[in-house]
Amino acid sequence: MPEVASTKDHDDSANDGVVVVGGGPAGLAAATAARRAGARVVLVEAGDDVGGQYWRHLPPQRPARDEGQLHHGWSRFTEMRRSLLADEGCEVLTGASVWAVEARAPHLPGDAPVLRVVLAPIGGADAAQREHRLLRPGALVVATGAHDLTLPFPGWDLPGVVTGGAAQAFAKSERLAVGERVVVAGAGPFLLPVASSLLSTGATVLEVCEAAGPAQLARGWGSHPARLLAGPRVMAAKTAELAGYAAALLRERVPYRTATGVVAARGEGRLEEVVLARLAPDWSPVPGTERVVAADALAVSHGFTPRLEVALAAGCALREDGFVAVDDRGATSVPGVWAAGEVTGIGGADLAQVEGELAGLAAAGAVAHPGTHEASQRLSQQLSQQVSRLLDRRRTLEAFAGRLAAAHAPRAGWLAQVTDDTTVCRCEEVTAGRLRAVAAATASTADTPAGARSLRLTTRAGLGVCQGRICGHAVDAVLGRTSVGRGAGSGVGPVSHQRRPIAVPVRLGELAALPAPDHQTSDHQTADHQTADHQTSDHQTPDLTDSEEPRS
Repeated sequence: MPEVASTKDHDDSANDGVVVVGGGPAGLAAATAARRAGARVVLVEAGDDVGGQYWRHLPPQRPARDEGQLHHGWSRFTEMRRSLLADEGCEVLTGASVWAVEARAPHLPGDAPVLRVVLAPIGGADAAQREHRLLRPGALVVATGAHDLTLPFPGWDLPGVVTGGAAQAFAKSERLAVGERVVVAGAGPFLLPVASSLLSTGATVLEVCEAAGPAQLARGWGSHPARLLAGPRVMAAKTAELAGYAAALLRERVPYRTATGVVAARGEGRLEEVVLARLAPDWSPVPGTERVVAADALAVSHGFTPRLEVALAAGCALREDGFVAVDDRGATSVPGVWAAGEVTGIGGADLAQVEGELAGLAAAGAVAHPGTHEASQRLSQQLSQQVSRLLDRRRTLEAFAGRLAAAHAPRAGWLAQVTDDTTVCRCEEVTAGRLRAVAAATASTADTPAGARSLRLTTRAGLGVCQGRICGHAVDAVLGRTSVGRGAGSGVGPVSHQRRPIAVPVRLGELAALPAPDHQTSDHQTADHQTADHQTSDHQTPDLTDSEEPRS
């Protein structure tokens, strides 16, 4: 029987400097910038190694000579990784997950609140001995990234249907393909590196299907071209990256089709064929255009959704589109908490790194103790110069990110493919018809916390092992709850399913063994958490299996 996890704590008067949650491009950049500014850093990464999905690679015991050829910015990654691992002022915790964040009362009037970050197991979920750590950040940087957003269709629960992120992760970390004959479908430029990764394993990519049509793509990428010209280096790099992916597809004669999507996946016991169709501008299937492609794997991704558990637990406000709201230096609505990378918006690894640097510098400045007035002025001047340079680069990259969002954002017509017999919640096997019938019978919708809770409890949708991480958006969308979260017209629901007091799987015995809380939470924070608990009480039972791999 596994041992109960041990618990390590620190003196209440101490803090852990800058704590960065997430070891992808944004988190690595934040940790590196904070260390260069002189702050002590703790970097927390859930995976076996830092790098996130973007720099996922073979394990150290299986090095590959061609690793750098499979990744953009590989030398930048290896330098950041090497410097942080060798730096005594930076502690890197891998295989560690933040499962709770507790905002505590300020020590002195006017001070930013001290955040108590409880770290879940260092070691596998079934490790014989696991360890819990209590970290008290002087400043917290949330860089938890995002994971695939998949819009349901009949047969998406068949073995052989995987997310684009899963297909890419398998190819990068194992040099294996998810199938021999693969269709790549969904929306966004991420489809291209997924196809390229599959080709590198020797798989046959039958075609790449982009849901957005030519008009949507032209409107998105063609708006305000002068802003793109303001950053010629950025555009040159992006163009070169795109050309590399396009060349890979051309060499293997892989068709790339726009306004095309998956309307069904079929097979006996596993995927055998994919039904594709032309899509109207609103992404609804055009009748009579269906065609069948024989395939043993389908990699599908319609963009990304942010991993918000840590940010929401810290009390961070969200924008209307469901991402964490930050200022130009990454500060959130909570004093002492910054956010960077795709948890604040999808913009690619380059933008994530710039945001990480900005957040890391700001967090380092918040915990700095330079001693003398002269030292304080020198530090302030150094940070100011770095920040000014980074802000200019961020503005250019944000222009690119804005076009990406406009060109590939989901359109509400995708719901037309979700027939009543389509499974929406795969964990609990809840169909769209069941959701719609219960909503109609109870005259309730998911537009209010009470209505959402009632529907979830009645249907069990979103209450399975993934706790709504995979199906939450789709459940909300099928029920018509699309007024917030992804924007009007997207047909993609909000993010209330990510509000949970326990962010990742932990054992009940470990919870029981933890020391009692010290009840230092302020009245304001207590009220906030009571409200959140009331709204999401159906998620308070801890999920005991792991969730989809994050993309950081």
